[in-house]
Amino acid sequence: MGQGFSKMKKQARKLQEQFSQIQEEMKNLRVDGSAGNGLVKVTLNGDRELISIKINPECVDKDDVEALEDLISAAFSDAGSKVEEKNPSSELDGLGSLPFSF
Repeated sequence: MGQGFSKMKKQARKLQEQFSQIQEEMKNLRVDGSAGNGLVKVTLNGDRELISIKINPECVDKDDVEALEDLISAAFSDAGSKVEEKNPSSELDGLGSLPFSF
């Protein structure tokens, strides 16, 4: 288990620290998404958890609830795409498959 293994283990620890830092940054990230020219706005964190939702009263029509549901879904998708764009951990994909543990 010479120096090569020690070096590899050190690199793995460094990657694990970087990954933990990225996870913390993503947890604190806030991303807004909108639909219908701003009629519906949602805010997600980096884990894609809903933080807030704002609905303009102009788009509330009791006879067309489906349209409001579509706007909410579109705003959520918009915010989710923005989270993905800001997620640096995609560069670290595959870390979970390292052949050893720490």
